[in-house]
Amino acid sequence: MDYYYKNCSFPEVILANQVKDPDLKKLLDIHRTKIVMPLLHQNQETGILFLGEHKSLGYSSRDIEMLESIAGELAVSIRNSLSLEEINELNKSLQRKIDEATKELRFSNRQLQRLDEAKNEFISMASHQLRTPLTSIKGYLDMMLEGDLGKITPTQRAVLREAFSSSERMVRLINDFLNVSRLQTGKFNIDKQKIDIAQILRDEVALLKVVADQRSVEMDLKIDRKVPLITADSEKIRQVMLNMIDNAIYYSDPHKKVIISLKNNNGAIEFTVKDSGIGVPKSEQANLFGKFFRGTNARKKRPDGTGVGLFLARKVILSHDGEMIFESEEGKGSTFGFKLPVR
Repeated sequence: MDYYYKNCSFPEVILANQVKDPDLKKLLDIHRTKIVMPLLHQNQETGILFLGEHKSLGYSSRDIEMLESIAGELAVSIRNSLSLEEINELNKSLQRKIDEATKELRFSNRQLQRLDEAKNEFISMASHQLRTPLTSIKGYLDMMLEGDLGKITPTQRAVLREAFSSSERMVRLINDFLNVSRLQTGKFNIDKQKIDIAQILRDEVALLKVVADQRSVEMDLKIDRKVPLITADSEKIRQVMLNMIDNAIYYSDPHKKVIISLKNNNGAIEFTVKDSGIGVPKSEQANLFGKFFRGTNARKKRPDGTGVGLFLARKVILSHDGEMIFESEEGKGSTFGFKLPVR
């Protein structure tokens, strides 16, 4: 068709019986072609339409006009068809890439799951192994403080109290990590029994008095006379109260007061710990009960914190059909606590 491009201008229609070039005429005759019409789309060649012999009287001028009028639509249809084919090929290519990426992600996820399981097993094993010797150390320190192993000097008593307090804190940290591991593995069980929550609170306050004295913080304990027995997991509720009181002591300045209260409020046990310490920044309060989250001011005040205490506290209280209590203002203090239904 070089003749066509050299001697014709788009969108000119070539009629075979009007072709003067012998070579082109011979070619058209061989293929029994009577009409050649270019197909253009936006001034670009899309294709060329070849028409053979007419079955009856041949092509009229009206036929030629009709062909010229539909040339544009034919060109658009061909272009759309080509574009659709390109899109289909692109979709197939993208689908192959997506399938490959999905396969890689699934493989990576399986590896991460195996690593996560190994991590949980390690934490659980390490926590169990560490808790046993620490419990022994704490027991011997308590015996020495009680004078069971002989008289001790005031200086020795002060050092032993510090060591006892540190070992007690280590035991609590290990328990926290062990409970996080149990949550991850689905082994975090709530063992509900009838408990005297008022007596549990008295015991924990007595235990934390050493820590409060060391930091020159006063604890003010207020327990209603009519606090009934409740059905709950004794150890986990004990751990929640211990964590909240311990935090209040550590985040308070010396010579400040921590107010601890337990009351029966409209058929629910309400426990609160109020301090006048550093508080929680307003912008961070929504994330406070997330796993491993700690406020920016809390990290500066107490670098050794883990950020799992409040996360576990919320899990425990919700598992008892209770609700958390929290109010805070940065620089003015916080109130933490919970409500448990009386049944």
